[in-house]
Amino acid sequence: MANTNQDTGFFSKSNDLRNRILFTILVLCVYRLGTYIPLSGINPESLKVLMDSNQKGLLGMFNVFSGGAVNRMAIFALGIMPYISSSIIVQLMTGVSEYFKNLKNQGEIGRRKITQITRYGTVLLAAVQGYGVSVGLENSSAGVVIEPGLFFKLSTVITLVAGTIFLMWLGEQITQRGIGNGISLIIFSGIVAEIPRALATTFELGRTGALSAATILIIFILLLCTVAFIVFIERAVRKILINYPKRQMGTKVYGGESSHLPLRINTAGVIPAIFASALLLLPMTFSNFTLSESEFFMDISSVFSQGKPLYMLLYASGIIFFSFFYTSIVFNPRETAENLRKHGGYVPGIRPGERTAEYIEAILTRLTTLGAMYLTLVCLMPEFLISKYPIPFYLGGTSVLIVVVVAMDTVSQIQTRMMSQQYEALIKKTKFGS
Repeated sequence: MANTNQDTGFFSKSNDLRNRILFTILVLCVYRLGTYIPLSGINPESLKVLMDSNQKGLLGMFNVFSGGAVNRMAIFALGIMPYISSSIIVQLMTGVSEYFKNLKNQGEIGRRKITQITRYGTVLLAAVQGYGVSVGLENSSAGVVIEPGLFFKLSTVITLVAGTIFLMWLGEQITQRGIGNGISLIIFSGIVAEIPRALATTFELGRTGALSAATILIIFILLLCTVAFIVFIERAVRKILINYPKRQMGTKVYGGESSHLPLRINTAGVIPAIFASALLLLPMTFSNFTLSESEFFMDISSVFSQGKPLYMLLYASGIIFFSFFYTSIVFNPRETAENLRKHGGYVPGIRPGERTAEYIEAILTRLTTLGAMYLTLVCLMPEFLISKYPIPFYLGGTSVLIVVVVAMDTVSQIQTRMMSQQYEALIKKTKFGS
């Protein structure tokens, strides 16, 4: 009877993992469905003409992060980017504002308040961006809006804001009840779903002669090399040796073992690329307010198109900045050194406490520098090639980076849950046997 209960417990935990995976897939399917529901009052033929002529630059990047919803001007056209932009602002405020610093130090209560402020910021940014989209559509020369006016602006803003809030809620549900980081998975699924279309477009360009077979082959070799390079760097760690002294309690001796403190080269993961992209997308939205007969929007789009010096400079600067900034948030060398000191751990040849913190911080700074250079190289190098050839944005470095890193993190979480279930079952079985 005991063995039966043991088996039942193990399979129930296996079912929990299966249910989490199925729940995540279901939520992502709901998201993909929403990217095909268009806004009301839009002429689809005129919209296609407008979008086909503006695939380069920031509009193309916006379309990538929305999973193709911008191309179809769907209810999820803003995607999750207002939430990411709001998160950037709030996290930056934690470094300069005493109020936000105090909230961060209040533990769970402070975290809830910060989350609430982030949500309010998301609604505000989505409303501003939604209004910018409505004005831009009305002022376009292609005649996208069937009946321009106050009703169209109001309905567009309400729909886009509601779509962003719903996506934010879906992302939180995936994080809590599914597998992986919900926000990252939403962006990941949008890119993956559009990759087959991008490949078909690339092969069609080869068939029509716009791209030679040698060029297409070089592009795919570059993609494969990029994927291999990303996997290699993401799995690379710098291990710091940690020793623990022996302690005698009665007749028994405890401790004396050694372990390692693993530091990843890219501690920030894919966040710097997403944050930098989110900041680059903001000027395009606000420029829609002046999309009328003036050439301001055209000037903005040309400056921020692929391969342009200003676009590359700002993108690289954003990636480098957020690499250091986000790493400083997720890893605190002084807190790590203090925890080691409390548990009796020490780095050989380094005094515990402040010296250990300085030693860890120096190594972390060098690793973050390498990680920032790696992210900048992966995100920008393919962009030069794409800027010279009519290749879809989905085959760019940023898209590949997000897909590979999010896939690796999600698989790692699944493996961790499976291992924990096996360990729990083994421990219970050992207790029963004893």
